[in-house]
Parts: sequence; structure tokens; C-alpha cells
Amino acid sequence: MWCGRLARCRGSVSLPVERGRDARTTVWAPEGDEEMATATLTSVSDLSKDEILRYSRHLIMPEVGMDGQLKLKNAKVLCIGAGGLGSPLLLYLGAAGVGRLGIVDFDVVDFTNLQRQVIHGTADVGRSKLESAQATIREINPNVEVVGYNARLTSENALELFRDFDIIVDGTDNFPTRYLVNDACVLLGKPNVYGSIFRFEGQASVFYARQGPCYRCLYPEPPPPGLVPSCAEGGVLGVLPGIVGCLQAMETIKLIIGQGQTLIGRLLVFDALGMKFRELKLRKNPDCPVCGAHPTITRLIDYEQFCGIRGEEHTSEMSGIPEIEPREVKRLIDEKQPFVLIDVREPHEFQICRIPGSTLIPLGEIPKRMHELDSASEIVVHCRSGQRSARAVEFLMKAGFQKIHNLKGGILAWSDQVDPSVPKY
Repeated sequence: MWCGRLARCRGSVSLPVERGRDARTTVWAPEGDEEMATATLTSVSDLSKDEILRYSRHLIMPEVGMDGQLKLKNAKVLCIGAGGLGSPLLLYLGAAGVGRLGIVDFDVVDFTNLQRQVIHGTADVGRSKLESAQATIREINPNVEVVGYNARLTSENALELFRDFDIIVDGTDNFPTRYLVNDACVLLGKPNVYGSIFRFEGQASVFYARQGPCYRCLYPEPPPPGLVPSCAEGGVLGVLPGIVGCLQAMETIKLIIGQGQTLIGRLLVFDALGMKFRELKLRKNPDCPVCGAHPTITRLIDYEQFCGIRGEEHTSEMSGIPEIEPREVKRLIDEKQPFVLIDVREPHEFQICRIPGSTLIPLGEIPKRMHELDSASEIVVHCRSGQRSARAVEFLMKAGFQKIHNLKGGILAWSDQVDPSVPKY
């Protein structure tokens, strides 16, 4: 009875576009979207005996059946990133039988990835994420064609990469790439299956300008640089990207088979601590610069400049913040030179590891505790990687501190260059 209620899907937003009389040769395209249908490559019109057995639990569902499984087999989906969101997404789309899976990723597997990026294993550390993900998907389902692009997604290559795929799934973790993915999808008329995660919270939606709002309709402007910490700075519960990535996989499959009500025009917000889902209605912005009535963005732009940063290469040195090398700080300690070492990380990070002799003043407490510091003293400030401490140094310099330096590379560089016994996280 309960399963029967779940099976009643209403409000389908997409329909198959038929190629001839045989329903088995249909390929997916949004309702009335002949352009996307004609862009689809020659469809496969049959399932092998082994595929029928493999996908039997799909085939016995009337909402999927042979027609739906053939749509999955003919579908072409491009995933941006093989990390936290990309891992569950790729695993389930591969297992579901999506015929052509594209992956864009240029990173390598790190130990810190393994807590959440379940498509990779311990033996893959140091290996290309692209190679690792491709091997795992092929092991799960050898019927899937896995196409890898070992490159950073840029304004120069995005349109070319997206062109031959039906659906783009955004598994990225930074604002410049999210705006890039959105704009490329709008310009090409592709659906953008969106997901984002932070600590215990996640979001998911489907941005498709031909039927609803785009990402810029929701977020016209990016947040100020440094306001929203990355997962490396703020952390993320390992299971959270699994939940949100699976939501993205589910939305992708619904788009392909043309069943159910997708998240077009809706933002799903998930609170893992409260175990609650909230839904926000989204409306298309008629003045949106990329999908509105009179768009001003008609080509891809410089998205790092748009977001006010220069990618991961944005360092304190580029901001004019004075820096000091870890080995120089070690020399000051060994020679017992007078200086103050301030750690601006959070208390729970201080428990993980610390530099001997450092004093903890979290970044958020600097304004109300700077009276504890003597502006006449030599001061070195550090954090995990050097980004937060650079902001602290900048603030203190404006308050009149002149003999102050940022520890270049933070405690991670200290571990690499001075004391390998200090754990990295």
C-alpha cells in the first residue's frame, strides 16, 4: 500500500521525443524541445539479455520499464567534479545504466578526500581522480561509456565540453565554477542539476532556463570573497555529500525518463542535524543578466574576476600582506628571539594540532581581543593554510600594528617544512 502511494508520480515536466513509430527508439528531451532532441546522437533501440537481467528491478516498474531504461541507455550526462558530490552521483548514474557518462576533473586523490569521496579508495591516494572514478564505474557497470576530461573547467572549454551532453550536473565546490556552469548551460539550453554542501547543510535544485529560473535568478551576485569558507576551512560531514549527490542523481534520472516532478523552480534545503527538508519556491527573474528578457551576458566571462578572487592562487602575498616563511619562524624559536605567535584557528582545530608556544585567538575574536596584543612586539599570525591569518593580519595592520607577519602556508606548511610530526588535516 505504501509503495503504491509512492509510485503515483504527477506533474511530469518532460516528455520523450519519438524517432519513428517504435517507442523503444525514443530519446529524452524536455517538453517541446526539439533542438535538444536533434542534438542527441543515434539512439540504441534494444537491451541485451544481460542488461535486462541487470536492470530488472527498473524494468518491472511501470514508471521506468523498457522505454525508460532505453532512455537511460541513450542519455549523455556530464558531471563536473569527481569529489564529494560527484562520487555518489557517478556511482548511481553508472549503476542505473546511463549510457554515456562524462567526467571533468583535474585533481588527484588525497587522504582527506576518503572521508566522503566514496568512489575512491585508500589505494587510489595520489592517483588521478578521473582515472580512479572511471575504473570504479567500469567495475560497477561495464556497459557504461565513461568519458574523462582531465582539465580544469574554464570559459575557454566549457561550451565545447557541454555541447555533446544532454544534462550537466554540477558537483563543484566554488562560486566561480558554479556561475560558469550556469551560464554555459543557459547559453546552450542545457539543464543544470545543482547541489552544494557545507558542514551539516545541503542544497539541491535543477536550473533550466527554458522552463524555469537559472542559478543567477537565485544568486544574482556571489558573496564577498572569504565570507563563505570552503569545505577545507569549515569542514563537511562525510555522509552529507552522499545525500545531496544522491538527490542530484535522482533528479537526473527523472529528467531522463520523464517521470515525476523535478526541482525546476524549487530549491530543496537539507538540515542534517535537524533531519529536516525545506522547500523554497524559485521564480525566474525577468531582469536576469543571462536568462532574462534582455540578457547582457551573451558569452562566457572571467568568473574568478566576477567573484572577486583569483581562484586558489589568491594568496596573502597578492594582497600586500607581509609574510614569513615557516623555517624563519623556526629559527626565531631556536634562537629564542622575542616574538608572539598567534593562532587564529577555531578551538576544535587547536585540539588537532598546534605549533608550540602559540596563543589561540580565533579569527572572529580578533576585534575584541586585540587589546591583549602589544603593537610594539613582533607578531606572527597563522591558521591552517594562511588564508584566515592573512585576513587577521590585514585587520590588525589597519588597527595600527606594523611589526606583524602572516605565516606563509599556515600550519600545513609548518608540517611540510619544519615538523612532519604535526598532523595535517
